[in-house]
Amino acid sequence: MPTTFENVLRHATPESQGIASSAILRFVEAVESQVHECHSFILMRHGNVVAEGWWSPYLPESPHMLFSLSKSFTSTAVGLAVTEGRFSVDDPVLSFFPDEAPAEVNAYLAGMRIRHLLSMSTGHAEDSTPHMTGRPDGNWTKGFFEVPVLHQPGTHFLYNTGATYMLSAIVQKTTGMKLVDYLRPRLFEPLGIENAVWEESPQGINTGGFGLSIKTADIARFGQLYLQKGMWGSSRILPEAWVAEATAFHVSNGDDAASDWAQGYGYQFWRCRHNAYRGDGAFGQYCIVMPEQDAVLAITGGLGDMQPPLSLVWEILLPEMCSDSLPDDTAAQNALGEKLSGLAVPPVRGQVSSPVAARVLGRTYKVDANELNIETLTLTAAESGYVVRAKTAAGEEHITCGYGIWQKGRTTLFSQPPSYEPVQIAASGAWTAESALTLVVRLVETPFYNTVVCRFTEDQMTIEMTVNVSFVPPQMVQLTAHAL
Repeated sequence: MPTTFENVLRHATPESQGIASSAILRFVEAVESQVHECHSFILMRHGNVVAEGWWSPYLPESPHMLFSLSKSFTSTAVGLAVTEGRFSVDDPVLSFFPDEAPAEVNAYLAGMRIRHLLSMSTGHAEDSTPHMTGRPDGNWTKGFFEVPVLHQPGTHFLYNTGATYMLSAIVQKTTGMKLVDYLRPRLFEPLGIENAVWEESPQGINTGGFGLSIKTADIARFGQLYLQKGMWGSSRILPEAWVAEATAFHVSNGDDAASDWAQGYGYQFWRCRHNAYRGDGAFGQYCIVMPEQDAVLAITGGLGDMQPPLSLVWEILLPEMCSDSLPDDTAAQNALGEKLSGLAVPPVRGQVSSPVAARVLGRTYKVDANELNIETLTLTAAESGYVVRAKTAAGEEHITCGYGIWQKGRTTLFSQPPSYEPVQIAASGAWTAESALTLVVRLVETPFYNTVVCRFTEDQMTIEMTVNVSFVPPQMVQLTAHAL
């Protein structure tokens, strides 16, 4: 893809764009002290990047799993398809899937329109996603229609990822292209978004409501497109009317004035406090658009609670956004630049060795039967830290865990079914007790990291594994291994 002037993000000092460098520094420090697991951010004002940072080992060139922030891109594809006359938001959902329709169709299901999929007001009383993804035959579309529609569409908000999947299916049905292929020439290429990948259902349809992976700068570009009401440089990508409709209040989703999840919902966009709106995804993926401040904030992370970062935006950044430029402040700019250049997630803290290291390192341990299908484990010392050799039925994996540093690598041990493709990782390790070697493996293109504690007693090793965030309460996986 050729690089053009229009898809290169411009940079400017914060003060020239009406925000103090000291305010951004306070925001970053508050994120580190109160939120912790932030992976990256880009703040744009008046079309310019005024601050950006990645917490090592997370990098600007690495894509990040967006989870439900994918929904806003699906909504954009619908807007493009509507503009091209492929369908209307008032078309009945059933009209696209005559072969998947249930034997009995009630009036509520018959009355469900595309606009109801967009606004999460399908009339369902429960999220259709588990019913879809749990079907043995892999037909997610049929699974969606099998969930009873108990409310009149348009009257009842329910966050329903299955509805977004149906939007993806409708785009594919009417264009003959998967969502990611349809968006490539219409959205991704004009904005300079390269190598976007999107997960698929067993039906070969992009999942729509999740599964898109792109870089932080790409999230910022997407937000800037919406802030500019569909314009990118001199080109119109989206109709201004669609941007207004997609980001407007369509359905109520609560009455908590202090919650950014109760300010109303648009077309796969959340309304926010302070007349802002956003797309967001589980565990801390945000594209926040602030029209009144002419600002965009893109964030990736691995968070358990997603409200705190938004609260910090409103408390620290928003009041500091001035209509006019500010006097240049070289000292504050240097302090901010120094902070941003040194952002890092700390590696595992501990000792480089232990009194038991000589006895246990280099030995091979046979692992009792386990769901990870690990047969044997061998831990050895390396110049940069430690090497874990895991033998599975599929072969042998090597993970190098740096001492005092993050060591990059690839592994399938923590990858997801059904593909089990190797994933990018960064790993660190240290002795955190005399008989405990702690290893942390970060899946750097996702919100997840795994903490692995190896405890040694005589000829036995106990392995305790936990993940930082999960859709269900994280549970420790414990394995037992015996020295050969």
